[in-house]
Amino acid sequence: MFHKSSFLSFIRNAHSISVMAAVALIQGASRGIGLEFCKHILRNKSPVAVIAACRNPESAADLAGLADQHPGKVTVLKIDVNQEHDIKNAAEVVKKTFGKVDLVINSAAMLHPSGKGETSLRDVSGQGLVSTLTTNTVGPLLMAKYFSPLLLKGSGAFGQQPPEKSKQHSGIIVNMTAKVGSIGDNALGGWYSYRMSKAALNMATRNLSIELGRSRPKVVCVSLHPGTVNTDLSRPYHKNVPQDKLFSTEHSVQCLMNIINGLSVEKTGKAFAWDGSELPW
Repeated sequence: MFHKSSFLSFIRNAHSISVMAAVALIQGASRGIGLEFCKHILRNKSPVAVIAACRNPESAADLAGLADQHPGKVTVLKIDVNQEHDIKNAAEVVKKTFGKVDLVINSAAMLHPSGKGETSLRDVSGQGLVSTLTTNTVGPLLMAKYFSPLLLKGSGAFGQQPPEKSKQHSGIIVNMTAKVGSIGDNALGGWYSYRMSKAALNMATRNLSIELGRSRPKVVCVSLHPGTVNTDLSRPYHKNVPQDKLFSTEHSVQCLMNIINGLSVEKTGKAFAWDGSELPW
């Protein structure tokens, strides 16, 4: 059993901040797109506190280095999205330490336990489906369950705020989706677990946008597709991707942050690709 005392030991550089500082929580922050989100926000947002959450903080060398480079600005927190008690405990710690969150980005994902997408029904297994759905869909939804109360206390530091108070938001939830999760765009089939998990995540985003859009203040919820990014998840398929369509994490995150910084209540509940185009469900 994971005890709260050991959980607390994973926090690095937890600090008190001004209520005026932006607070961004990146889940899946130890590598790839999640790590780059942390770096980008630290470079471009001030004052800011970045909560970098990952499954194994003790082995996240890059995050430890980032925390050392930005003393007082980075908190490394343990969250395994497959463990609901991890998420609940983390939310309690963030509430006590920061009192609010302005942005939550759910970026942890898996293609399949085998590391390969299923090309036919012969490759489908119950265990593979459950594992992929748990990480890609259930985890982000539970993040919303436990962190939405803190987002409702946010200051709306990310996105656009119109002058009308009724149209302003307090925080943003970003679920990292994929174009292959679009039912309307699916012409090739295959990749059952991954496609299903991302399609279900899109439905969760839509549901969240409706429920959290009824509140005052409101929370904006969107799904974002980063393109094909040079990360461990997509690496087995790079040979089939044109060079100009294979993005660095820096390029992808820059594009995604451009979208996030332009979000408003009117855009909640939608899915957008890296270039800002709206994806069909």
